[in-house]
Amino acid sequence: MTGYEASATTDVAALPHTVWTALTTPELAATYMFGATVTSDFEPGGAITFAGTWEGRPYEDHGTVLDAEEPRLLRYTHVSSGGRAETPEDRHTLTFTLEEIPDGTRVTLVQDNNATPEAAEHARQNWVRVLEALRLTAERLGG
Repeated sequence: MTGYEASATTDVAALPHTVWTALTTPELAATYMFGATVTSDFEPGGAITFAGTWEGRPYEDHGTVLDAEEPRLLRYTHVSSGGRAETPEDRHTLTFTLEEIPDGTRVTLVQDNNATPEAAEHARQNWVRVLEALRLTAERLGG
């Protein structure tokens, strides 16, 4: 990993397979990914896209699934150029780790390649919100 890392963790009162389902079902992703339409087969080497509107502007971010080890690890690249020409600074790797704990699943998310400590903190704050919404989604699914 490169640059500064942003990380967030949450505990979910659901089994890892349920959290995995919430994490990898495109229809459920909009509930925790800021309303984005997520498209992917979640197979290593496959594409992943995030499309939506942010602050009144349409966007389409993209990446490649690197690892998908159900129900414990999902890792993919993410590129968000904001409509500019892409640069290496726009590329991140997102790693979701699911660990079974006595009351459910601990989900940890790490995003690499943040340019500054402030950018990493901003990303961390976003991921805290995402993981909270993921927790609620998975707990609604039950199991």
